[in-house]
Amino acid sequence: MKNIMSAVCAMSFGVLMIVLFLMVLHEISPVNKSAEVNQNTLAQTEIAVIPEETSLLVSEETSFLEENTSTIEEKESVPEVFLELDTKEKESESELQKKTQTQILFAGDVCIQDYIAGYYDNSGIDSIVSNTLREQMLSADIMMVNQEFALSERGEPMEDKQYTYEIAPRYVSIFTDLGVDIVTLANNHALDYGRDALLDSFDALDGAGVLYVGAGKNYERAKKLEIIEKNGIRFGFLAASRVIPVTEWNAGYDTPGMLTTYDPTALIREIEKGKELCDVLIVYVHWGVERNDFPEEYQKTMARQYIDAGADAVIGSHPHVMQGIEYYKGKPIAYSLGNYIFTPRTGIGAMICLSWDEEGETEAALVPFNASAFPVKELEQEKRKDFFQYMEKISFGISIDEDGRICYTQDNKPVNEP
Repeated sequence: MKNIMSAVCAMSFGVLMIVLFLMVLHEISPVNKSAEVNQNTLAQTEIAVIPEETSLLVSEETSFLEENTSTIEEKESVPEVFLELDTKEKESESELQKKTQTQILFAGDVCIQDYIAGYYDNSGIDSIVSNTLREQMLSADIMMVNQEFALSERGEPMEDKQYTYEIAPRYVSIFTDLGVDIVTLANNHALDYGRDALLDSFDALDGAGVLYVGAGKNYERAKKLEIIEKNGIRFGFLAASRVIPVTEWNAGYDTPGMLTTYDPTALIREIEKGKELCDVLIVYVHWGVERNDFPEEYQKTMARQYIDAGADAVIGSHPHVMQGIEYYKGKPIAYSLGNYIFTPRTGIGAMICLSWDEEGETEAALVPFNASAFPVKELEQEKRKDFFQYMEKISFGISIDEDGRICYTQDNKPVNEP
């Protein structure tokens, strides 16, 4: 009997210890209280019925609690996971919602002369423009230059004209190698070798798939708006010259020639009409005084008239040097881009890259180059700061950051700070 009582006491003490142990476990577990009651009841019932399996139950109970604790901890971490996924989804949506920018790169005067053609024949396009600079031209959505020569082997040079330029039509491949999409022919050299040579230029450009503006086989063609659509935006291009040697260079009813803008009325009318047909309209004008760093008053007046009529940007050429940049009503004006591929005397210059998004917002940046020798190449890093400071000095109400991005001011306040 004494042995039996001892055994019962030992068993009771063991059960008590197990219950206390389970209670401690439940206190540190995040399981809810109703679950605790049910689990304790179940544990006590099973222990009372089969006390010999006590060690097994303790093991199973401990495992059960560990599994449930793990499950609950996982469930508690779910909101953080969803937040993480939600953040990633928002970041992805933000990437998708980033505005697509369409870049148009403009260069100034291009004149393929015999010695440049010789470089090309001997060593290819890399002998004219460096690979790095050419890649920037090729990567632009649209590339435009001023073609200051005839693509022909016909005609005679104009009498009493100091400089005349003509090259064989096959050299139009230089344009395609450089990614040129469109040229202006409204300048004081496109007719150097007469009307037949100008017609040959049209044919060569057409054959190469390069568009042209500012000249044509008649007046209607010379004033034609060319439209290029990129990324859902219709870009329209017009061109005219205010520099021709003789009035006969004007296009006639059935006479090849170019559109001129000594009187801006005709060009303004075409801008107004063209703006109805495109989203962004760009005017490329040949004007100004050679070697003059600053625009004439008439350039500033006309540029504003073009923008008032609906132009979204005005690009200029002819002075053979860079002239200043300014904004009018939030629209960029580059009065002269100077020479690009012309002569080693060109020295340091720049192309200008204009970017538009779907909402019509514009960004501008200079792409500086060194044309002191062939090939024309990117401007050395150590010379960029001085060049940008020089451009700020000859411009109007703009600043240029170290990457060439242009910020303009309005009422003495930055408007498009990069």
